Amino acid sequence: MKRFALAVLFGMAMLAEGQPASAQVREAAITGGRVSGVEAAGIVAFKGLPFAAPPVGALRWKAPQPVQPWSGVKQADHFGPGCVQAQSPYTQVPSMSEDCLYLNVWTPAKAATDRLPVMVWIYGGAFTGGAASMAAYDGTRLAGKGVVIVTINYRLGPFGFLAHPALTRESGKGSGNYGLEDQIAALRWVKDNIARFGGDASRVTIFGESAGGISVSMLTVSPYAKGLFQRAISESGGNFGLPRTANEAGATAPTLQVAEADGQKFLQSLGVTDLAAARDVPADTVLAASGKAMVRFWPVFDGDVIPGDQYKLYEAMRFNDTPILVGTNSDEGNLFVRSSTTAAFEAQVRTGYGKAADAVLAAYPHASDDQASRAAKDLFRDSTFAWGTAAWARLQSQEGKGKAYVYYFDHKTPQSPNGANHAAEIGFVFRNLAGGRAGTQTQAEAALSELMSSYWTNFAKTGDPNGPGLPAWPAFAVNDQRVMYFDGVSEARPLPNAAQLKALDEYFADSRSARH
Repeated sequence: MKRFALAVLFGMAMLAEGQPASAQVREAAITGGRVSGVEAAGIVAFKGLPFAAPPVGALRWKAPQPVQPWSGVKQADHFGPGCVQAQSPYTQVPSMSEDCLYLNVWTPAKAATDRLPVMVWIYGGAFTGGAASMAAYDGTRLAGKGVVIVTINYRLGPFGFLAHPALTRESGKGSGNYGLEDQIAALRWVKDNIARFGGDASRVTIFGESAGGISVSMLTVSPYAKGLFQRAISESGGNFGLPRTANEAGATAPTLQVAEADGQKFLQSLGVTDLAAARDVPADTVLAASGKAMVRFWPVFDGDVIPGDQYKLYEAMRFNDTPILVGTNSDEGNLFVRSSTTAAFEAQVRTGYGKAADAVLAAYPHASDDQASRAAKDLFRDSTFAWGTAAWARLQSQEGKGKAYVYYFDHKTPQSPNGANHAAEIGFVFRNLAGGRAGTQTQAEAALSELMSSYWTNFAKTGDPNGPGLPAWPAFAVNDQRVMYFDGVSEARPLPNAAQLKALDEYFADSRSARH
């Protein structure tokens, strides 16, 4: 019956898509000047819209500054460059520049007065790669579900996340979160401008994957993002682990002290002694140095953009309270961990998990090397993605007014027989299966894409993913920890990996207790 319902849903979606309404919002006056978009398939795309001044020269490592105005009508028919980064197989960016603070809008609105819900996408890429122009994030088909889609660029690597004592003194606050400040500036732009594209600035959903999902979680505690969004979706991302002071398991975002020390090492590797000289170093040289330096560039617990430990902030009810939709994929660790042995896995856990090591080892069977390889992948999945997601949902359901909805994406393919790899859900959400990592679509995959994109856009419209003809998705609660499985039969089931996540609860609780 569920498969029949999905087939009907898919057929209705294809019928509706074959008869697009004629979009009318083809030109708009925005911050900086007028822009003209391009219509295709009933959707008008506006590409390469600047939302801040180019962060170059003296503006390198500064908060984004106001847009520089232009005269005439800007033809918004091509993407702006991606931010400077090393190319990788996962984030192929056609062009890049330090001048990269651009965003893109896809609107199905018939008139600027339509007040459609808005979804703002924040890309992943470990805060060192990615771009709003990547084919997987094309918003045309998702906008066809009656939402305005926005994709944004933000500074990466050493350009976006360099902290340094001199930068902290210069700002009078903190340093190291320029990429997050770019995201906030883009959201301010959306608040000020999206009504010109038929969007509703009071119904903005931020959504992202991996580093983008982590960014979403960070924006939920940033005072600068307050009021700029009303819903939040995170795919495989949540920053609820410990602030990093060394190389603690499950800790990624460093304290300001740690990040500043790393920044000092990095500027020394550039051979410069002050900020003025560092800002004169060519971007390619900075990028090359970041590839050689033993420094990790990541958002920083700076006490300003990110005021403190997010777990503790949620417990203190100091967060931007909205409904959330969050989840993870079943085999995310496969992209990051290739193999292990029983001895290596035990050594890894005993080194990283302290007093909780026995509980963690008991939760992840590892008697053989094959088992240990599976355990290492699953522990990476859980410690990096699943635990933070479950903790976030638990905290939101306990401390917030907005409801939490949790999913588990477990779509298997011949290429990924053990479960869904990291980022495998993106093509399904955007309805871009052929253009993303999902590969050539089958009818079942197309139906699953229709199901997921319906849930995502329903959530953007109302704060609740449920809707007519869709399997019921219950809100997550501590005493009812059901999540929506997306696999052969999509339905609500108990939270997966509960025993493993409980062992990690013990580790994080012990680690926090030791710090306070």
